[in-house]
Amino acid sequence: MAKPNYQFEKRQRDLAKKRKQEEKRLQKLAAKAAADSGGAADENESTLGDPEGNATDGEGRSQA
Repeated sequence: MAKPNYQFEKRQRDLAKKRKQEEKRLQKLAAKAAADSGGAADENESTLGDPEGNATDGEGRSQA
């Protein structure tokens, strides 16, 4: 019988945990964005960007 590879199992658990945390972070970010906009934004104000005027992709990353 082959011996178990505990390092691989631990790595897979860690990756799954990171994926779950990232999904949760994105859900919270989307919920916050939906609550912030709440239908109060005009069509002119619907563009995404940070306070300095740099365009972002909606997840806080710049589109440079």
